[in-house]
Order: sequence, then C-alpha cells, then structure tokens
Amino acid sequence: MSKKAIVYINQFFGQLGGEDTADVAPSITEGQIGPAMAYNAQLNADVTHTIICGDNFMGSHTEEAVQIILDMLKDKEFDIFIAGPAFNAGRYGVACGTICKAVKEKYGVPVITSMNQENPGMEMFRKDVIIMKGGNIASKMRKDLAAVVKVANKMLAGEEIGAAAEEGYFPTGHRHQTFINERAVDRFMKMLHARIRGEDYVSEMIVPKLDRVPIAPAVKDLKHARIAMLNTGGIIPVDNPDRIQSASATRWGRYDISEMDALKGGEFKTIHAGFDPAAANENPNRIMPIDAMKVLLKEGVYGSLHPYFYTTVGTGTTEKEAARMAREIIPLLQEDQVDACILIST
Repeated sequence: MSKKAIVYINQFFGQLGGEDTADVAPSITEGQIGPAMAYNAQLNADVTHTIICGDNFMGSHTEEAVQIILDMLKDKEFDIFIAGPAFNAGRYGVACGTICKAVKEKYGVPVITSMNQENPGMEMFRKDVIIMKGGNIASKMRKDLAAVVKVANKMLAGEEIGAAAEEGYFPTGHRHQTFINERAVDRFMKMLHARIRGEDYVSEMIVPKLDRVPIAPAVKDLKHARIAMLNTGGIIPVDNPDRIQSASATRWGRYDISEMDALKGGEFKTIHAGFDPAAANENPNRIMPIDAMKVLLKEGVYGSLHPYFYTTVGTGTTEKEAARMAREIIPLLQEDQVDACILIST
C-alpha cells in the first residue's frame, strides 16, 4: 500500500487570491493544488488532499480554524502532514507551525514545514515541529520544497532524522547521545587550533547570545520632558487600518491623539488574542491610558505629550520582529525630540 500525504497551504498558494481572501475559513480538496502538485511529484507518497486556509482567519480565529482542520482529518488516512513553504510571510509561517503542531499532537503522524529564519513562526514552533531552513521569498520555492521532500521521505521510510546541521532544519533544542571514536582532548585541540588559525569550527556547547538592553537613565527634568505612549496591548482604531495581527505581530500602528482627551470605546478596540477583550473594548484607556496622561499634562506633572501613540501585539511576537518594529518607530520619536517613553503591556 502506498504512503499518503496531506498538504496545508494559505489562500495565496491555494489560488484563491491575496489579501482580499485572507479571511477565508479552512477548506479541504481532494487532490493537489499549488505546491501540493510539486510535493506529489517528488514525495514517496501520494498527496491525497490539499487544505487551504486564509492567513487572517487562522490568525484571528486560531482555535476555530485548528478544530475545523482536525475535524476534516478525522476520516482521512495519511502518513505525513506537510505545510508551506512559508518563506518570510509571518502570518503564513505562524499558521504552518500552529497546524503542524496540532496535527502532530492529535494524530501522531510526522509533520514538517519550511520557513525563513526571520519568520516569527520559526522561533515559536521550532521546538515542536521540524522546520526546514527556507528562503525569504516565493522564488525560492523549488529549493525549499526539495529540502522538505528530502527529510519528509526519510520520515515516510521510518529512517532516523539526523542533526539539524546535517539535515538543514532549525535546531529544536533536543540533545541526543552520540558515540564517536575520538577522545575529548583531541576534539578540544582541533577546535583550539582552528580558532587560533581563524578557521571555521563548531563548538560542542553552543552558548545562546542574549540581547542585553541597558537600563535608561532617569528623566532629569520631568516638568519639561516630552513623553510618548506605546503599548503591546493591541489598541487600534476599530477598522484596524494597519492590519495588525492579533498574535505573532509583524506590524505596528501610529495613531493621532493630539485632539483627544481620552480614547473612546466604539472608536478604539483591542485585537490582542491573549486576553478577554471586553474590558479594553469598553474603555480602551485601560490599556492605553490617554485619559490619565492628559489629566497629568494639565496638572503640569510633565512637559508635553507626543501627539501620537504607537501600538502592536506582544503575544507570540518574536524578539527579531519586536526589534525591527522598534527600529522603525525610534526615528519618529527622535524627530519630535521625545525625552521618554511609557510602554504599557498587558
């Protein structure tokens, strides 16, 4: 009996459209669509079905989307589940990681996906799912897909998957015992000589690099300081003009408060997926306290308020994406000669 595979792709690669169809709910089609056709040609398995889901739907209705897809798979026979490749598309990468992890936990079959190192989904799911190192744009499809197939075929054959560096996937953080015919002192001397000569070598103990941010000095003269307000609670105008994601954000927004004494419910809301939004939607100042800041300004507690507030969503957002967004926001604050920022989280 031949092996069977099921492939997950988003609305774009599912040939439904672009952003205009990003809110479509999951659907399953017998046969192959888009990248599933290439998988079917190269895998040692038949791709029997293709699942398509809009990136926005998966991001905004994650639990519902996952349950719909798991229910779709109940009566299907499959030996492997493949998602993507997702390249550097943040929402798509998170969706691929989310559904791969759920399918693995529910059905116990091998799962695999591919994405770029800058994709927020990589850091979120690399410990749970085999994620192949992929390119940053769709033109890398052929190469990325071939890398997935190479490891997927090993999974289908029941072969042991090698180390991350050998197979080309992101390290999962799991360690395996390996026996080699070489003494530790000899391995150490080889690495030492390589380092002295400026040659490449790989340490057997990789020490992660931590991003240490020094504590900023206190504001010397609060009475004359210009203050800016930022938040990771997802407070946005109700129409979400910047299409900020409810989790694993890759976007941020900047909104004018120069003529407001407070944020009004019905005009502003939260899109944060990590807490009950009812209280914040009723009074957005509970997350973004513009009302209190305007009162303190009138009382002369501080000098002036930057005319905009900045927002994104913190839940699931990677350090890389957060740092990038900060680099984009900082020049706007410097241009207005902001002295200090208040960052409100949840």
